[in-house]
Amino acid sequence: MRIGVMALQGGFAPHLNALTRLGHEAIEIRTAGALEEAEGLVLPGGESTAQLGLLERSGLLVSLEAWLDRGGPVLATCAGLIVLASRVRSPQPSLGRLDVEVERNAWGRQVHSFEAVSDRLGLPLVFIRAPRITRVGPAAEVLDTLDGEPILVRQDAIVAATFHPELTADLGVGRMVFGEAVMAQRAQA
Repeated sequence: MRIGVMALQGGFAPHLNALTRLGHEAIEIRTAGALEEAEGLVLPGGESTAQLGLLERSGLLVSLEAWLDRGGPVLATCAGLIVLASRVRSPQPSLGRLDVEVERNAWGRQVHSFEAVSDRLGLPLVFIRAPRITRVGPAAEVLDTLDGEPILVRQDAIVAATFHPELTADLGVGRMVFGEAVMAQRAQA
């Protein structure tokens, strides 16, 4: 499967590596043409306001909205989650695709980065200037938590994480989003 990783800003290279380890063809998305070739999509961590600005200036924002309308599988991590959230506590635009409210950098500044293990799935977690999910609406489902707080959510074909699964050796989150069984189920729908 050809999975695109939005490569305008942020930590996209580790996602490309993780997708390759999962057996997918991983491509960098920098143009609307490249986005059209993608069967799945990763919106990586980085700086959400910079990413939104670059999407708009590059002309990719309209193409991204159209791609999301088609309902292909998406993994959004950290800043990618903020970009898709329905509401961001600090005044910032977002695409409103995920029924969650988030607070930017709420797990702490860069110097407060940490590793942990998730409550439900036992996933290894890496938090770097991570957002906190402060509200989960009825359209979204909590898949995993840390100390009882939601850190991994799903709404339709979008799975979003406040942490960075691509920075661990565990491929469970990527497999959850882009795995063979998930893709076969979506093809039948």
